[in-house]
Amino acid sequence: MPPVTADRRPSRRSAGSPAPGDVGAAGAAGAASGAEVFEAERARLLGLAYRMLGTFADAEDVVQDAWLRWAKVDRAAVENPAAWLTTTVARRSLDRLRARRRDRATYVGPWLPEPVVVADRGDAVDPAERAVRAESLSLGFLHLLERLSPRERVAFVLTEVFDEPHDRAGAAVGANAAGSRQLVHRARRKLAGERPPDVVRGDELAGVVDAFVNACATGEIDALLRVLAPDVVLVSDGGAERHAARRPVVGAGRVARLVLFVARRIPDGCEVVRAVVNGDPAVVVRWGDRPVVVVTMEAGVDGVRRIRQVVAPSKLTRLGVAVKVV
Repeated sequence: MPPVTADRRPSRRSAGSPAPGDVGAAGAAGAASGAEVFEAERARLLGLAYRMLGTFADAEDVVQDAWLRWAKVDRAAVENPAAWLTTTVARRSLDRLRARRRDRATYVGPWLPEPVVVADRGDAVDPAERAVRAESLSLGFLHLLERLSPRERVAFVLTEVFDEPHDRAGAAVGANAAGSRQLVHRARRKLAGERPPDVVRGDELAGVVDAFVNACATGEIDALLRVLAPDVVLVSDGGAERHAARRPVVGAGRVARLVLFVARRIPDGCEVVRAVVNGDPAVVVRWGDRPVVVVTMEAGVDGVRRIRQVVAPSKLTRLGVAVKVV
């Protein structure tokens, strides 16, 4: 997998602004500037925490905790607010990743990241930078990061996605710069080869998704087999809330039969719509205004290689509102 980079936006505010709620000579103007410093970084911090944790609810909790700490810190001693906030969010994310590893043993079936609709922030971003940003937010990329240890994941996201220096990444995971480099090296080795260079995205992937939906609509297994790669893998996340395959389904024949079986059971009142989820073309099944299934795919020259299906209701609550992340 080639290194992933994303545009990093260090704060343009000056260090040392007083925190909201501080009492003293700084007064209301100082409090407002402290809030502005944080708000200027919020989208970046949410993007950082979401990539580290894979769930937006956890990312919001971590960023809120960073805000509370920022409100109390003596910012006269903070030389670089953006760096301070980055390290704080990274450390709190690391704590959550460690706790989640202990809890994951009780999760029912496969675990997938929480899908989100990402707001277009309207930035004049270079198309190449926009593509990189979208790649690092894709469900496929976030799912791959689950293979890393908590410290590897935090160091990797900081340095490879947000282009943070290794000394800062090391400080976030309790290591020095050399330790961070070692963690990132191990992460790269674990992820090597997992994202082939011929993976299609954008309009090309949208065409594959359309072909998949049209093949499902025919109900004919041969039509669907023509869309799938021979070694396609389908992963479903229903958690304890919804029935779903408890293990990955491997192979075009098995996946095609399962997909068509599920498609036939979709109630007449449901609507199957195309959508953009985590920056990629996807399929959403809705019951009225409520999403009940989200399907994302990865494809190459040989067809659809990975299908990720999220049906756990707790992971579908945010699809109605676009989230602002960098």
